[in-house]
Amino acid sequence: MPEVVEAVARYGFLILIWLFIFAVARTIRKDLFSLRRVGGAAAAAGPQPSQPQQSRQAAGAQWLVVTQGELAGRRFQLSGQMVTIGRANDSTVVIRDDFASTRHARIVPRGGQWVLEDLGSTNGTYLGRARVTGPTPVPLGAPIRIGRSSFELRP
Repeated sequence: MPEVVEAVARYGFLILIWLFIFAVARTIRKDLFSLRRVGGAAAAAGPQPSQPQQSRQAAGAQWLVVTQGELAGRRFQLSGQMVTIGRANDSTVVIRDDFASTRHARIVPRGGQWVLEDLGSTNGTYLGRARVTGPTPVPLGAPIRIGRSSFELRP
């Protein structure tokens, strides 16, 4: 009987190790494919010369302010262009946070307002207490949470 228990324990342990390896591979794959998807979407959208200026003025937001996290107190001017947030060095706002993905989220001017989009992040993007699952309009002063960092749009 002990040999049977030992064999079951060995195979169970091997199964757990393989499940862990597959979970890690899936997470890495998800990060890499979200990177490709974001690049393709940005290129396909193309420049829109007149809309960004109108959107920035209509939305009333001129600054993205970091309220919590490593960059607390920093302000990023919204110039009517897309703002990307993540760990990638080419992001508009680079955050060094283990809970943030390489390409975590973006804020884009659309239809006279700023819209928040999660870019397939692992840990999610939150507007207030709600998880962002699709393009979501961002009101002034509403907290945007990514990992340990929080942001707000301000006039």
